[in-house]
Amino acid sequence: MKNTFVYILFSTAFLLSACKKTETKTTETKTEITPPEKFVTDSVKLNDSVKFNEMLSVDYSAKMLIFPTIKDKSLLDSIYYDKKGITDYSKLGLQTFLEKDKTDFFSSVKEESKEWISDIDRPQTWESGSFMKLISQSDDFLQIEYLYTSYEGGAHGNYSFNTRVFDLKNNRKLDLKDITTMPKGRLEELLMKNINKIPSGTTDSDGAVNNSEMLLVDVIPANKDFYFDEKNLYFHYSPYEIAAFAAGDIIIPVSWKELDGTINPEFKKRLKIN
Repeated sequence: MKNTFVYILFSTAFLLSACKKTETKTTETKTEITPPEKFVTDSVKLNDSVKFNEMLSVDYSAKMLIFPTIKDKSLLDSIYYDKKGITDYSKLGLQTFLEKDKTDFFSSVKEESKEWISDIDRPQTWESGSFMKLISQSDDFLQIEYLYTSYEGGAHGNYSFNTRVFDLKNNRKLDLKDITTMPKGRLEELLMKNINKIPSGTTDSDGAVNNSEMLLVDVIPANKDFYFDEKNLYFHYSPYEIAAFAAGDIIIPVSWKELDGTINPEFKKRLKIN
């Protein structure tokens, strides 16, 4: 009888212990890994025009990219470096900025034209344009092309490009020194060597014209307007920067193989350059 009682007591204790262990297991919480936020892009556009009189009309066009997932203010300031006075980087904020920029542009042309508008002898449409274009976003690098167009009388309009690369991992603009340590002189030699690799599309009566035939400089500098892909580092030059206006904008590639031995190790790893 005594042994039976001890057995029952032991069995009850064992069952209670098992229940507690089961209970403990069921109340344990699992740590969930939150996936990285998906990179999102959007844009705002504005096109408008005003006619001052029978001789002068003015057009305003703009496109701005929006990056809702970028929160770092210093990085956003750098992305919109060419637009002074922006404090709100939301879609509504950028749309409001463009409306004000357009109004200011129209007002400035109207005010400045009072002195010379009577000298215009034929109908003209002046214009101001600024456009952001996404080149690529990969490996935590955001690459953007900025195009500016204008016409204020004369034989032809003007346009220019800026190109910027942003390091989303470290929230800053990428400089050329972050990519390669190649000496300035050697890089200039490569740019001259590769000047004709991407034709500008310029032609004359004899056919295609090489970029090298339209150069205005003896040395092609490595400018700040660069971008890259898995094969090359590209340098982008606006009209008149290194060549005649007829050449248009010129893009010169320098392959990663040509830069071998000078590529920043961290950059090489992130871009998976062999």
